[in-house]
Amino acid sequence: MKRVALITGGSRGIGFGIAEQLAKNGFDLAINGVRAAADAEGAIDTLKALGSDVVYCRGNISSPADRENILADVRHHFGRLHVLVNNAGIAPRERRDILEATEESFDEVLSTNLKGTYFLSQKAAQWMITQKKSDPQFRASIINISSISATVVSVNRGEYCIAKAGLSMATQLFAVRLGEFDIPVFEVRPGVIHTDMTAGVTEKYDKLIAEGLCVQKRWGESEDVGKAVAALATGDFPYSTGQVVMVDGGMTIPRL
Repeated sequence: MKRVALITGGSRGIGFGIAEQLAKNGFDLAINGVRAAADAEGAIDTLKALGSDVVYCRGNISSPADRENILADVRHHFGRLHVLVNNAGIAPRERRDILEATEESFDEVLSTNLKGTYFLSQKAAQWMITQKKSDPQFRASIINISSISATVVSVNRGEYCIAKAGLSMATQLFAVRLGEFDIPVFEVRPGVIHTDMTAGVTEKYDKLIAEGLCVQKRWGESEDVGKAVAALATGDFPYSTGQVVMVDGGMTIPRL
C-alpha cells in the first residue's frame, strides 16, 4: 500500500513541483487548492499519469471548516495520511512599505500563511499520532515550505516575512511536540523560485542573479524544491527533525 501525502497549494507553482517529485517517488497524493476542480484537472491528470492515485481536496486553509473538510476528503478517499506538506501561501495583494501597510493585508496573509498552516498541522498531527499508536511501523512527517523571507527582510511585504518567520518557529514547536511519537517535522526555505508569485519581478531578479545575488547564478525551479521535499518525505533524514533545508542557490550565505 502506497504512502499518502497531502500537499496544500499543490496544483500549481512550487506545490505542483513537489507533487510531481512525490509522485515519482511512489506516493499517492491529496492535492489541496482553492481553485475549482475543473481548473485543476490538467495538473491532476499529469500526476495520475505518473502512477499516483490522486484526489483533489478543494478548500482554503484559512477557514476552520475548510481545514476539517480537506482532511475529511483525505480520510474518505485514502483512509490514511503519512506526509503533510504545508505549501499553501499567498503574497500581499499590494506590496506596501511597513509604514503604509494595512491591518487587512496583515490579517489576510497571516491567516493563510501562518494560522491556517498551524491549525491544519495540529489536526493532521492528531491523526498521525492515532495511526502511529495503532501501527508502530507507521511512518509520518510534516514538511513546512517556508521562505528565505523568514530571515531576509523585505520592508515592502512585512506581513509575508512575519508569517514565514512564525512558520519557522512552528516547525520547531511541532518537531519538539511530536518527537515522542517519532514524527519528524522539517522546514524547507526556497529562495528566488520561478512561479506565478515571482512573475511580476522577473526582470528585477534576472538582473540581480546575473550580478551575483546567488552563488549558483540561476533561478530556482519548482523541481528544485520538490526534490528536497521528496528526500525528506521518503525518510532520507530520519534523525534531523526540526531542521531547515535551504533551497536558495547559496543566496543567504554571508559573503564579503
